[in-house]
Amino acid sequence: MRLEIFRCLCVQLAIPLLLLTQTSSTETSAHANDTGCCIASERSALVRFKAGLSDPENRLSTWRGDDCCRWKGVHCSRRTGHVLKLDVQGSYDGVLGGNISSSLVGLERLQYLDLGGNSFSGFQITEFLPSLHNLRYLSLSSSGFVGRVPPQLGNLSNLRYLSFGNNPDTYSTDITWLSRLSSLEYLDMSSVDLSNIPNWLPAVNMLASLKVLILTSCQLNNSPDSLLRSNLTSLEYLDISFNPVPKRIAPNWFWDSTNLKHLDVSWSQFSGPIPDDLGNMTSMVELYLSHNNLVGMIPSNLKNLCNLETLYIHDGGINGSITEFFQRLPSCSWKRISALDLSNNSLTGSLPTKLQESLTNVTSLLFSGNKLTGPLPPWIGELAKLTALDLTDNNLDGVIHEGHLSGLARMEKLLLSGNSIAIRVNSTWLPPFNLTMIGLRSCLLGPKFPLWMRWQTPIYLDISNTSISGIVPDWFWIMVSSLDSVTMQQNKLTGFLPSTMEYMRANAMELSSNQFSGPMPKLPANLTYLDLSRNKLSGLLLEFGAPQLEVLLLFDNLITGTIPPSLCNLPSLKLLDISGNRLTGSTPDCLVNGSTTKTRSLSISNLNLRNNNLFGGFPLFLQNCQQLIFLDLAHNQFFGTLPSWIREKLPSLAFLRLRSNKFHGHIPVELTKLANLQYLDLSNNNLSGGIPKSIVNFRRMILWKDDELDAVLNFEDIVFRSNIDYSENLSIVTKGQERLYTGEIIYMVNLDLSCNSIAGEIPEEIGALVALKSLNLSWNAFSANIPEKIGTLVQVESLDLSHNELSGRIPTSLSALTQLSHLNLSYNNLTGEIPSGNQLQALGDQESIYVGNPGLCGPAISKKCQGNESIPATPEHHGDARDTVSFFLAMGSGYVMGLWAVFCTFLFKRKWRVCWFSFYDSLCNWVYVQVAISWASWTKKWAETDFNSARH
Repeated sequence: MRLEIFRCLCVQLAIPLLLLTQTSSTETSAHANDTGCCIASERSALVRFKAGLSDPENRLSTWRGDDCCRWKGVHCSRRTGHVLKLDVQGSYDGVLGGNISSSLVGLERLQYLDLGGNSFSGFQITEFLPSLHNLRYLSLSSSGFVGRVPPQLGNLSNLRYLSFGNNPDTYSTDITWLSRLSSLEYLDMSSVDLSNIPNWLPAVNMLASLKVLILTSCQLNNSPDSLLRSNLTSLEYLDISFNPVPKRIAPNWFWDSTNLKHLDVSWSQFSGPIPDDLGNMTSMVELYLSHNNLVGMIPSNLKNLCNLETLYIHDGGINGSITEFFQRLPSCSWKRISALDLSNNSLTGSLPTKLQESLTNVTSLLFSGNKLTGPLPPWIGELAKLTALDLTDNNLDGVIHEGHLSGLARMEKLLLSGNSIAIRVNSTWLPPFNLTMIGLRSCLLGPKFPLWMRWQTPIYLDISNTSISGIVPDWFWIMVSSLDSVTMQQNKLTGFLPSTMEYMRANAMELSSNQFSGPMPKLPANLTYLDLSRNKLSGLLLEFGAPQLEVLLLFDNLITGTIPPSLCNLPSLKLLDISGNRLTGSTPDCLVNGSTTKTRSLSISNLNLRNNNLFGGFPLFLQNCQQLIFLDLAHNQFFGTLPSWIREKLPSLAFLRLRSNKFHGHIPVELTKLANLQYLDLSNNNLSGGIPKSIVNFRRMILWKDDELDAVLNFEDIVFRSNIDYSENLSIVTKGQERLYTGEIIYMVNLDLSCNSIAGEIPEEIGALVALKSLNLSWNAFSANIPEKIGTLVQVESLDLSHNELSGRIPTSLSALTQLSHLNLSYNNLTGEIPSGNQLQALGDQESIYVGNPGLCGPAISKKCQGNESIPATPEHHGDARDTVSFFLAMGSGYVMGLWAVFCTFLFKRKWRVCWFSFYDSLCNWVYVQVAISWASWTKKWAETDFNSARH
């Protein structure tokens, strides 16, 4: 549990206890009441209150009999018998629901009312509560209330504790009523919408007795720089986190609250350096500045904070040297500090080799996601109270030995993943700690299994890419059996998976990229995530025994058999990838009770079955996969026609790969109505007919401009709504080759219809798909001309129209495709001159682009164009007329300057003048002689020609 939550709970518990001790000494709990006295009218009020509630767990089972003071949660005055306290707070034993009866008004002396943590969903905060004038403590938090917070609560002038936070469907448009609660010490309005209150601070400032103020996630729209006169002199605990107010962190009104012990302004979009005013807040114990846009280092006058125990600047934006950070920590608080979190910042340098003072009380040291270098210093091993060390994703190196670890008897979380640290301890070393979380990804542990782990009982383990090889020992599988999450991918582990795997408690297992062999065992019942990809597993694919499974990755193994029908019993499955195996047979139908039409509903968003030997028609079970986004059936033996129900049943489909199957028939018009489709690969099938002109419905192939960015972002939300981090097995064919893509798959916009029997003209409508990056229509029977509008595909990088029956000239508009890096027009009947242009001329191997078109000519293929075959090249754009004027002005200026330089040289260098004029005279004489000789020769030839003509 986070330290701040613990602190907050302590505050919440301390105040009610204080309130109870301040009541009359003659008033005590009903459980110590010897009189057995209960006010009849108040008992009736409680009975009516219970009647309006739903109590599924029977929490109010003790509410029977005449003495209501003995009922659970009811406390009475020992002297008068009046009900003083009603505590029906929800707990792990169950929650209450239903409606809150106004009969509670009958509890005239009620001082303490706690209805928090229940489920009064859909009900408003009742307006009769302000009638309970004696209330000092009122908690309605986390109970599902909705609607406006009643301003009549201002009538409860005796209130010291008021909490109706964590009811996100509540709001308030006026909080001036708070000023009437002059005795209020604790106020929690977290998650109450206060966005329509521009001046919220003046109302809060009237509460002179306020000690605790919690306004988390209230949609506050401002944070004033200062208060003219602050009445919040008693304020000790302030939490205004999760209120995005994009402004500088200083000036801000809370820097003047010098008595603050707890300040939380996380997730506030504050920017700029942390102000020096922080040094004046000498009472500060806990400071949370995480998830802001800060710059620089913590201020140097932090040395005044001698009471500081907790400092959280997680993902805060600070930068600088880690050594400087330790130097700026207040030396007077070194032995008090218990938690330091500077994760995900830009701290650099090595951890200091020595510290001036010892952090004897530190329990949590979190520096992950920075740029730290060097080895782990020995003083880490002296932090005897340390329970959590997180240095994940830095650039640390060096060796960790027993000296770093032997003194850490209380260590629970050791997280060093993403570094190059080698852990070298003696094989007989017994660790003094018992770790619950072990993260050592990319550290050097191998080649053998680290024996010190044998005595650990973690719930989380990551030893991926740690150079471990060999057969997994039995003791390790025993340890793994009690884990919640285990990751040991990218090693060289061998052997069979244990037959006891089905009895493990794990919900996530990542064992990919190893050398596990043998059959796949039954899966653990609680499993939600399993990655066994890139191993050597063989045998049949058994019935899935994990009904809660969400992700199953088995690609690139040697698994045989058919896909079991139990696939239909996985309603939570979002990602299934069993590509690259040896599966055969047809896919299950997932029919309900043998029905011929009704199928079981599935949640699959990503399905990859490529590179198997599956056959049959287009899988029918997909009709009930309405959340499907990625579908890859490539390289199988599926046959038949493409279904007409694809638009209605798969409305979210974005990536569809059916290449290398045996589908035939026309491309259905319904397919072109999938507005979100941005990647379509139907190549290497037996499709015929033409391309439907309705391809203009492919909206995701049209959007690309900046003003349509919102649509792109919304689409990314759809694609990644399942929160699955998976991008390593998505295959793309473009530029004549197939390759695996990672996260950038989301930006791929491709259309591939190659290697079919599609005929007719290429429709002009294809020019509307301006977001296309790859277009492949090769090896078909397309005829007629290439449409001129193909030049509008300004984003296209790969264009292949080869091996068709296209004729006519190549459109000059191709010269406008500035992104083009792969072009193939070979083996058609194209004629005329090949257009020129910078981009076309930059393409490599020009001959192969146009080969098989004997009617083409031009410099690109070293074949001269004759007569009217020549066509003008597309003019290149070099800017407007002003560029031309500027060019000639620059040229003229350069010419004048050149002449002036020559003139000045000749003016002052006599020897140069003599040489130049001598050379000039010689050149003139030589030119004169050559002209005279040539003229005489030409005259003679003309005379002979005239003579011969006259003669004939």
